Formats: sequence, C-alpha cells, structure tokens
Amino acid sequence: MFAPRFFVSMVGALAAFAVTTYYLTGSLSATVVQTLICAVLIQVGYFLTILLMVWKEARRRRKPFPTKLTAAADAATEEKQKIPYAG
Repeated sequence: MFAPRFFVSMVGALAAFAVTTYYLTGSLSATVVQTLICAVLIQVGYFLTILLMVWKEARRRRKPFPTKLTAAADAATEEKQKIPYAG
C-alpha cells in the first residue's frame, strides 16, 4: 500500500463525496463538515490498515524459518543424544 497512490485516491474519493453531498444538501457548510468527517474516517482506516500490516510482518519475522540445514542439525543433535558416549 503506497502512500502517494492512497492520497491521490483519497482526494478523488473526497471530491466525489463533496460534490455528491453538495448536490444532495445544497449547503456548502454541511458539505465541508461532512467531507472533513469523511477525510478523518478514511485516515483512521488507513492508519489501522498500516498498523495491522506492520503487526503481521512483525509476527511473521519472529517465527523461526525452518530450513533443510536446521532440520538436518536437529536430526543430528537427536541422533547424538541417543548414542551413549563410550570414551
């Protein structure tokens, strides 16, 4: 989710919202207030979406990434633990 593309899309959506609101209400002050409320709601949604994406990425990075080498090392460690040392 790229911020510049989001902001351009948001401005377009707010412009369409403002035109529609003005057409329906005929009041410039009501249009401005409702468009500002809409802009705040869009920004809150954008913030929560970015927060969710960062949280998911952080969770993904905390998980150990299984590889063939770690699986082989784990198997070798288990094998060494089974054989008693007779030295």
